[in-house]
Amino acid sequence: MHPGWLSNAYLVADEPGGTAVFVDSGAPLEPLFAAITRERLTVTHLLTTHSHTDHVAGDDALISRFGVEIVKGPLETGGLHVEALATPGHSPDGLSFVVNETACFTGDTLFRDAVGGGEPAQVRSSVMDVLMTLPPEVRVLPGHTEETTIGREWEENPFVRVWRGAEPEGTERVRVGGEAATLVVWSPDYDGKGKAWVRFDDGREAIVGGSRVER
Repeated sequence: MHPGWLSNAYLVADEPGGTAVFVDSGAPLEPLFAAITRERLTVTHLLTTHSHTDHVAGDDALISRFGVEIVKGPLETGGLHVEALATPGHSPDGLSFVVNETACFTGDTLFRDAVGGGEPAQVRSSVMDVLMTLPPEVRVLPGHTEETTIGREWEENPFVRVWRGAEPEGTERVRVGGEAATLVVWSPDYDGKGKAWVRFDDGREAIVGGSRVER
């Protein structure tokens, strides 16, 4: 995890002495290099969840060192079966990668207790119509900070609970960028500042960082 961005970079392998891939590169990479040596791995590809700087900052270093190919789609390599799920909303090119049906790398679409900022209808569709259809035991390895599971987020994520009708929409009046709005959902977020779904008085909606909300 990057100490400033709090963004994650991952290495996933099929077995010791086997095949591995990177997922995103916006974090210190030396621990992953050490794991490659220790586990005697052959790295073949780099999976990219989306193209924001805090997820691709180390791409050139990985390409130079390992000659990996950047993949933004499904992949079969060694004993790894990777399914690529389109999850736009936080970014138009957002992808989530499900590896061997057990782990889902969600980028900035789904976090522990929160979702990515962006256009609410798209974010909702990516979370509810795509990610929440995965089995509850699937590990969620997000683009920032702590891992979770699909089942935990179904039960405890404030956005998911409102979207599935387990909790009502909020009615608190707030201001965002000087504009009056209604706070529909408030959740914790990985940066400690919270995440908010707001509805402006003219009907526009947004999912924004909590630091932008005057409560």
